[in-house]
Amino acid sequence: MSQDRTTPASVVSLEELSSWPEELCRRELPSVLPRLLSMYQHSDSWIEHIQLLKIIVEMFLPHMNHLTLEKTFFSQVLPKTVKLFDDMIYELTSQARELSSQNLEIQSTLRNILQTMVQVLGALTGCVQHVCATQESIVLENIHSLPSSVLHVIKSTFVHCKNSESVYSGRLHLVSDLLQALFKEAYSLQKQLMELLDMVCMDPLVDENDDILNMVIVIHSLLDICLVISSIDSAFHANTWKFIIKQSLKHQSVIKNQLKHKDIITSLCEDILFSFHSCLQLAEQMTQSDTQDNADYRLFHKTLKLCRFFANSLLHYTKEFLTFLSDSCCTLHQLYLQVHSKLPPSLYATTISKAQQEEIAGAFLVTLDPLITQLLTFQPFIQVVLDSQLDLPCELQFPQCLLLVAIMDKLPSQPEDVQVLWCTEGQLSEATARVSLLKAIFYSFEQCSGELSLPVRLQGVKTKGQAQVAVTLYQHVCVHLCTFIASAHPSLFPELDAALLNAVLSTKMITSLLAMDAWCFLARYGTAEICAHHVTIVAHLIKSCPGECYQLTNLSILLRRLFFFMAPPHQAEFIQKFSPKEAENLSLWQYISFQALSADLRKQTADEVTRTGTTQCREWLSSGRTLGELESLNTALSALLTVCNSAGEALDIGQQTEITEVGSQLWAFLNKQVTGQPYVQQTFSLLLPLLGFFIQTLDPQLISQVLTLQTSLLKLEPPDHTCLAVLDFVSSLGKLFIPQAIQDKILPNLSCIFALLLADRNWLLEQHTLEAFTLFAEGTNHEEIVPQCLSSEETKNKVVSFLEKTGLIDETDAARVERVKQERGIFSEPFVKVTAEEARWSSLQPCAKRARHEPPLEEEYRAAVQTAAGALEAIELLLQKSPAPDWLLMKMEVLQGKIQKLKRCSL
Repeated sequence: MSQDRTTPASVVSLEELSSWPEELCRRELPSVLPRLLSMYQHSDSWIEHIQLLKIIVEMFLPHMNHLTLEKTFFSQVLPKTVKLFDDMIYELTSQARELSSQNLEIQSTLRNILQTMVQVLGALTGCVQHVCATQESIVLENIHSLPSSVLHVIKSTFVHCKNSESVYSGRLHLVSDLLQALFKEAYSLQKQLMELLDMVCMDPLVDENDDILNMVIVIHSLLDICLVISSIDSAFHANTWKFIIKQSLKHQSVIKNQLKHKDIITSLCEDILFSFHSCLQLAEQMTQSDTQDNADYRLFHKTLKLCRFFANSLLHYTKEFLTFLSDSCCTLHQLYLQVHSKLPPSLYATTISKAQQEEIAGAFLVTLDPLITQLLTFQPFIQVVLDSQLDLPCELQFPQCLLLVAIMDKLPSQPEDVQVLWCTEGQLSEATARVSLLKAIFYSFEQCSGELSLPVRLQGVKTKGQAQVAVTLYQHVCVHLCTFIASAHPSLFPELDAALLNAVLSTKMITSLLAMDAWCFLARYGTAEICAHHVTIVAHLIKSCPGECYQLTNLSILLRRLFFFMAPPHQAEFIQKFSPKEAENLSLWQYISFQALSADLRKQTADEVTRTGTTQCREWLSSGRTLGELESLNTALSALLTVCNSAGEALDIGQQTEITEVGSQLWAFLNKQVTGQPYVQQTFSLLLPLLGFFIQTLDPQLISQVLTLQTSLLKLEPPDHTCLAVLDFVSSLGKLFIPQAIQDKILPNLSCIFALLLADRNWLLEQHTLEAFTLFAEGTNHEEIVPQCLSSEETKNKVVSFLEKTGLIDETDAARVERVKQERGIFSEPFVKVTAEEARWSSLQPCAKRARHEPPLEEEYRAAVQTAAGALEAIELLLQKSPAPDWLLMKMEVLQGKIQKLKRCSL
């Protein structure tokens, strides 16, 4: 029934208004709307609220001027609507705990509230649809209350639906139909709103206005909604993200300075990791399941597709807003590490099939590679990746190594300034220093002890005409490092040389070996002059080392290897520069293999080293024979041993005889000192293999004396290097036929030596002993002593297992991985670095003895006295080389007082 034209609009009831025709609504809008808005503002009834809202939206909104919507309608109605909706959410949450199938009153109340909320969402949808239908291009400022209010209501709805399990507990089924309707209405409302926002136009010439702020608020509100719906509806979640990225890029020129880029990047990375972990869980379930579930497989592919979408979104966003992502670089770095830590061959990877691993790599990981390429030129990213204070947990060290290698692969295609930026150290402030890429690679590599020891396998480099094979982590890093060396810009060579040298001097053997391999590649790839130059530098470094230290060991190995790559003319120059005729150069020739020389140079140099070495030994014997001055003797013996091992065929009978005579003379003097002076054992360890080289020509009485001393020495548990020298000597006896007259003296000692060493618990000695014993047993003519060496059933089983190449421990792959992960914690403990001077001191001291069960007190006294004597000898040697420090005299007086006190106690 229509209103009488004479009836004032102010007295018409809501029921009558709801039946007004369209034309009457349009005509009476100016007089009716203020009254309706007033009623809406002052109404306390939710039912009346929704009635008024529906009437305004459905009957009067179509006739309002779209230019004045914000002022006349949205700004006056929507704040009240939002409050109304929040109140209803609060009532639902507060009364939900009383909901039950028996309490019909609460059930009816809650259902009525939910129905009212659905109607509110419907009314807001009507507002959005009207704006879309009446405007081709929308200025956000003209409707700014609408998006903000709608987004608030949508988020509240999704949060309530997400929490419904906990809010309604076991009574969810009583309202589930209305919750589903509520969600669908909010879903529809957001789709409509995104269509509206897609029509918004912004002036790119305007730097600051309310439109910019409103659009930024909209984007961040949608970002908040993404956090809520991520676990509710993956497709809707993806579409929301798609819209966020689209709008950010569409209005990039005007909103780029206002967007919270870090929040967007962080949320994207979190969603990537969430969907990625979901992928892995599904893949793991399918791997563990005996039967292939098509539903699981389809869900896996759907989740993987979602993963790829998020990764592509991140890639696109990063490309467009890179300059604003300084504070997001840590998040992007962690994303790469987290992803690769969960995929094979990481020790912390999820167990999935090879096929699904390849699917993940092909669909998802391929997007991370261009992401790294985009970040290569971004200095904040460089700072994060190469941070000198970077402290990663064990599970992220391997991915960090892979990342650094991937970056190194990309650098040759980058401009020189980018390569320099990565390959040089820098310091923005005291707290933000960064290392060079090469230094970081070596450090990261040595942190991967578990992956190196297993070893894990990675995809190899494809070569033309050959099938691709899996390679170890060592091979992977080494090949890529050598590739970089071959293609790096020449300006980086000083940094490369420094990085290689630092790595060679590393305390970690595996790092030093990697650097040596790379250096050897450089020697082969570069010119002969570069190789010769490097050999000369290493030689000078060796000569400058003050004493025995791990750095000297590493440099000596490098010198030995590089010498093989020298051109013959350069080798001849080296021989002239570091002439073996001069005793001071024996410190170099003890490390050089004579097999690297041509036949003529080998014979000449071997002859010179032999003459100089034997002369040095004779001079020592004819001098004061001071046991504190063993360094020159040790160097001479080491050089002679090198000649015998690598150029023995170049020695004539006279030279061999001379070496044998010198060795015998040294033995005659030193054998009385070995047990009493532990630091003489280093010389003894060099003399034994030298004598063993000429075992066929040695006097049987001398052999008997050596074995007798070795037996006594082994019972005192000498250092490992002494035991290894003993093994070297006794294994050479397998080639020797021992005369009948002296067998009773030699064979018992020989069997005792093997029995003692085979029973040793040191794994290194155990392995070398098994090898030496096998070599001896296979060659000896005295088979009767072989069983005598096997002193126990345990030793017999050990030897049999070694000969049959069977492991003593049956360990599954999974158990092995877990063991390696536990061992990694031990390897990662801080390593106490020893200076060269400290190393020199320690080399002069007796080696610490291994703990023994209930050692005899007499042996403890002897060991303590030997230690003290060794320390005094070391001080004597230092006093001969440099003036004493001021404090030494006072310290010596204190020691003298202690000695006097001990003398009184021993009476």
